[in-house]
Amino acid sequence: MPNAIVNGARINYVRLSEADSQEPEDLVMVHGLAANIAFWYFKYACDFARSFRVTVFDLRGHGRSEMTDSGYSPANLAQDMAALMDQLNIRKAHVVAHSFGGVVAMNFALQHPDRVRSLVLADTHIAVARHVKSPEEWAHGQTIQTILNKNEIELDTKDPYFGYKLLTKVAKMQLDDKPVPPELLHLVNPLTNSAGGRTAAQWLRLMQCTSAEAEMMGDDGLSLDALSGFTFPIIAMYGDRSPARLTGHELLNLWPHAEFRNVRNAGHFFPASRADEVISACRRFWHGDLADTQRRYRAGEPQRGYFRSDRIFQDTLGWYFTTREMPLVGPFARFEDAHAILTQSLPNASAT
Repeated sequence: MPNAIVNGARINYVRLSEADSQEPEDLVMVHGLAANIAFWYFKYACDFARSFRVTVFDLRGHGRSEMTDSGYSPANLAQDMAALMDQLNIRKAHVVAHSFGGVVAMNFALQHPDRVRSLVLADTHIAVARHVKSPEEWAHGQTIQTILNKNEIELDTKDPYFGYKLLTKVAKMQLDDKPVPPELLHLVNPLTNSAGGRTAAQWLRLMQCTSAEAEMMGDDGLSLDALSGFTFPIIAMYGDRSPARLTGHELLNLWPHAEFRNVRNAGHFFPASRADEVISACRRFWHGDLADTQRRYRAGEPQRGYFRSDRIFQDTLGWYFTTREMPLVGPFARFEDAHAILTQSLPNASAT
């Protein structure tokens, strides 16, 4: 794989494009903590390359990028991203980011607002929202806390940085050959794939041998006042079982022009488990389908932002749909099957 020396570090990247246009628009994809290029490459980059020139890269200290002693603050990682784009002659790009990658992407957007065509955020949590006392607490958190207590794992789901600490705890358990409760595995997706052992070892080395832990859990540089200045198109997707949903509610009031999507029955790593849904939402967002104000507001609703859910969605057993009269219908083997039954029931219904 090619690499570039940017901002004092060797950064690994991949570019691909099958677009018909000779000059397709650029799309840059940013993964989250403990992940790497593979998070986006197989299911997303190859699909999106039919429309864009796609660039995926390993964040500093992740995948095959260099693990430096320092340089892991979101602002510095955003400078890595900008320098890589400069070397690849990417003047302006659509950006897709998951989790901590979204923190990096938003820092990049603050540094270079004129270089962002649009922004897709998938379950990104920001520091200012981690400490907010919200009436909508992480509903799934008590279930996870019970599992932690049962297995004598000393973590608190109310800790603002619970996700970071869970990654480290599970990585240690894996390398010590200690069993990890199955209920926790979906919460630490990068550590459970085919390269999970190597990923766990790399994550622990990053946490123990560099300043990454302190830099990543420090000030992320994202104030609500600064973020309110974003005017480019935005879609923010959040799993309804994810603690990051609290950030979603803060941003909902910040960006009246943005689209907010609820991913039903999903946790933090839904881009890995629900790729078809995310790809569909991204394409509809880029095509402008989700901005149809006739569908954004229902009759009698105040004209403000809402989290919206698709009527047809995918879960572990297959595809389902919902209506006001039918809370849950399915499972169906394919999206098309669910859509056919939905349109039979409601001839004028859409999938959104």
